[in-house]
Amino acid sequence: MSDPSEENQDVPTPSRDVGKEDDYQLEKSLVADVLEAIEAVNAQALDVLLDPLHPADIADLLEQISIAERRAFLSLWSTGLDGEVLSELEESLREEVIEFLPNHVLAGAVRELESDDVVDLIEDLEEDQQELILDALDVADRAVVEDALSYPEFSAGRLMQREMVVVPEDWNVGQAIDFMRSAKELPEQFYHVILVDPAYHPVSYVTLGRILGARRGAMLRDMGESSFRTIPVAQPEGDVAYAFNQYHLISAPVVDEDERLVGVITIDDAMAVLDDEAEEDIKRLAGVGAEESVSDRTLETVKQRFPWLAVNLLTSILASVVIAQFEEILAQIVALAVLMPIVASMGGNAGTQSLTVAVRALATRDLTGSNLLRVVRREALAGLLNGMIFAVVMGVVGVIWFGTPALGFVIAAAMVVNMLVAALAGILIPIALDKIGIDPALASGAFVTTVTDVVGFFAFLGLAAVVLI
Repeated sequence: MSDPSEENQDVPTPSRDVGKEDDYQLEKSLVADVLEAIEAVNAQALDVLLDPLHPADIADLLEQISIAERRAFLSLWSTGLDGEVLSELEESLREEVIEFLPNHVLAGAVRELESDDVVDLIEDLEEDQQELILDALDVADRAVVEDALSYPEFSAGRLMQREMVVVPEDWNVGQAIDFMRSAKELPEQFYHVILVDPAYHPVSYVTLGRILGARRGAMLRDMGESSFRTIPVAQPEGDVAYAFNQYHLISAPVVDEDERLVGVITIDDAMAVLDDEAEEDIKRLAGVGAEESVSDRTLETVKQRFPWLAVNLLTSILASVVIAQFEEILAQIVALAVLMPIVASMGGNAGTQSLTVAVRALATRDLTGSNLLRVVRREALAGLLNGMIFAVVMGVVGVIWFGTPALGFVIAAAMVVNMLVAALAGILIPIALDKIGIDPALASGAFVTTVTDVVGFFAFLGLAAVVLI
């Protein structure tokens, strides 16, 4: 008889502490152990390593390994992959994984997901992949998912889930508790019991904590939360997320055009939208595709970044055209070519600072018509004061470096002008774009860069032409 310890000698024993305490990153040793198990085609070892991991950690693991390693991983562990792991993956990587999974594995993975997670999983897939997942659901669940897909993309209807606890408004605590105990199936996670009138209009909701702490005869309608509000089914998901953040909601009923209850949105879904929108704004401000991730292939990365680089090239050409108008003075005073990039760079940085604050304030609705003038005035004064401070610094540098007081005055004056204009451009351009319906995070950067470069070069070289010649 073999020694059991010998049979399992190649199976590593993973630590339950899969992440560092301060940052929750996967330990390098864990990733190395997983890759070693894949290379050895040791499914048992891989199961032992992955068993204690949260689905989000497994998703992170898939994102950190190469395409070839990922495919070997899925081939070895495909039967263990569930829908929660798929829902945690970046969208582009999720599509790759779904394409590689056997049909029966994919079908089994989605059966246990809540309806909103299934919708999120399949809404961006090709039609044949959508049909494959829909076929894996039972008739009732498929109908729910197809109904959700009929709503506009990025709307509350796509975000909501149909699994909820609903009771008549005239019930008492005892009736609600008995109902929940006898229910064949309850949502995996829920925070409120929703109260409806006879026409199925939501009128209030009660937290589980209040229900459990009240006597059985207490009426539910007397225990409703003051935070109660409904979400229209067609409302954009960005507005939904804003409402959750603004009013500290945990969940909110979703209603159709007739104010009838059709679903519920929970805080985890709303916060995911906020996170996605913040990430999208950051990427767009940097000229990166909104869907780009570290797991993308090289050609995909090139395709997403190329348009923004092309726009930047055009703005650079425009700035070069301005410089070309001052060829003669540049040829006579070489020091101008040395100092010129400083003016443009400082203006660009000042514009980016103002732009970032404006775009984020617009996204969070903190910048409105009521405080617009005050914010613009503040940015203008900040740009002017910073410009004056750095003007003194660069004026002194210009005099010491080149021994010409006039040159010091020119760069100091140009610095004030450009930093003031940059601050104003950084706040006014995104506001103007937002007013005409263009995403300020998408287009502001190119306009602000153009303004700061053109104004910076023109102010510096124009003043030099007047003062130094």
